Amino acid sequence: MTTTDDDRRPKYQRIADSLREAIQSGEYRPGDRLPGENDLMAAHGVARMTARQALGVLKDEGVAESRKGAGVFVRSFRPLRRRGIQRLAQEQWGSGRSIWSADIEDRTLVVDQVTVSEEAAPDQIGQVLGLADEETVCVRRRRFVLDGKPVLLATSYLPTSVVAGSAITQEDTGPGGTYARLAELGYKPVHFREEIRSRMPTKHEAAQLSISAGTPVILVCRTAFADEGRPVEINEMTLDAASYILEYDFDA
Repeated sequence: MTTTDDDRRPKYQRIADSLREAIQSGEYRPGDRLPGENDLMAAHGVARMTARQALGVLKDEGVAESRKGAGVFVRSFRPLRRRGIQRLAQEQWGSGRSIWSADIEDRTLVVDQVTVSEEAAPDQIGQVLGLADEETVCVRRRRFVLDGKPVLLATSYLPTSVVAGSAITQEDTGPGGTYARLAELGYKPVHFREEIRSRMPTKHEAAQLSISAGTPVILVCRTAFADEGRPVEINEMTLDAASYILEYDFDA
């Protein structure tokens, strides 16, 4: 980039770029405190709003995070590598392991919020699941927290007629999770389809994931199919984009 091009960038962007370069070079390491607004104002001769915008850019990118009363720090959270194919293999859930075990290695994952309810199926969900107008769905809503950081919101929809009376209607579905229980009910998943999109978060999503409003989220909608192409679950997931690397490894 030429000097002329550099000069055309807003001052806050130039400051953010210099801080980002310092982070990438190792001058500031994960967990280190970045220069505060007063420091940036003095060093760059800018107004407080400009300094605040510069730090805001790094927070929106997921590079830095605010700590109340302490300042802005280089984010120390290590992104989760989501292995999109390996995690859904039958050898995972079929042997009683969580599909997350393909991703988290020795890290600590907890589900700190779980609700299970029977509800009327939203129109699009009912259409995909092939439900009649009066049929209901079992809805499982969860929040997943990795190493103390919320990383995923998930809402699963399953036909009540399929899962009624099973462990799927309980908060704890048991070893292997929902897919192992579906297999026991005679609806073993044999095929999965995932659709991926991205957008900015809603206020509720930003609060639930502890991210700034400028950090995008990844939306993953997974449909699980049993034999003869019957859809048995739709899982709508909202991921903190700065917390994930999506990995898909397959043969040519």
